[in-house]
Amino acid sequence: MKVVSLVPSLTEAVASCAPELLAGVTDWCTHPPDLDAHGAVRVGGTKNPDVARIVALAPDLVLANEEENRAPDLAALRAAGLDVLVTEIRDLPSALQELERVLVRGCRLGRPGWLDVAAEAWHAPARLADVRAVVPIWRRPWMVLGRDTFAGDLLARLGVVNVYASHADRYPRIPLDELRAARPEVLVLPDEPYRFSAEDGPEAFPGVPAALVDGRHLTWYGPSLARATEVLGAQLRAALA
Repeated sequence: MKVVSLVPSLTEAVASCAPELLAGVTDWCTHPPDLDAHGAVRVGGTKNPDVARIVALAPDLVLANEEENRAPDLAALRAAGLDVLVTEIRDLPSALQELERVLVRGCRLGRPGWLDVAAEAWHAPARLADVRAVVPIWRRPWMVLGRDTFAGDLLARLGVVNVYASHADRYPRIPLDELRAARPEVLVLPDEPYRFSAEDGPEAFPGVPAALVDGRHLTWYGPSLARATEVLGAQLRAALA
């Protein structure tokens, strides 16, 4: 079987079980780091894949996500006769369900052990004492997590109360002065999609503790979920200590 993955986290999930299945991956697929050694061809970005190259690879299955990939690209792949499996992930339960659908039904693999470990780890994770937070994902302009997001659901399960969880938009643009006026108790700054760092982000919120968190453990649905409660929990507690 040959698979092309247009989603970095799904690439990692498939590679953890059977890397030889991956005929093509995006330029943003970074885990595991030895993808190219297994013969996976780079097929462009998540938003601008090389449709002709993907079609030439003649995969049995193309893996995509309704948020990360563009509908016109997926339509073009289907028009070329390819089978495209599109995942829809907005919270932890849907992530676990979709990962099983991709790996077991889509790729015809056995259920990986890390999927059960992840489900158990998130069954009753250690929680903070409901700390109010703003969670930027971009700056210039500032954008934050709003309603109905996978990352927001993970943080909520760890006791983080997202100030903008009830916003009409999933990723609203909020002016900096309004973000400051929300008076968050902690600022949660992931290193992707925007690479926030100790020097880039916290200075905009003087007096607010900043939790610099691993974006892969916050936004990726795959093997990283097995350790995400431990990694994110430690990073959040360190900021609030």
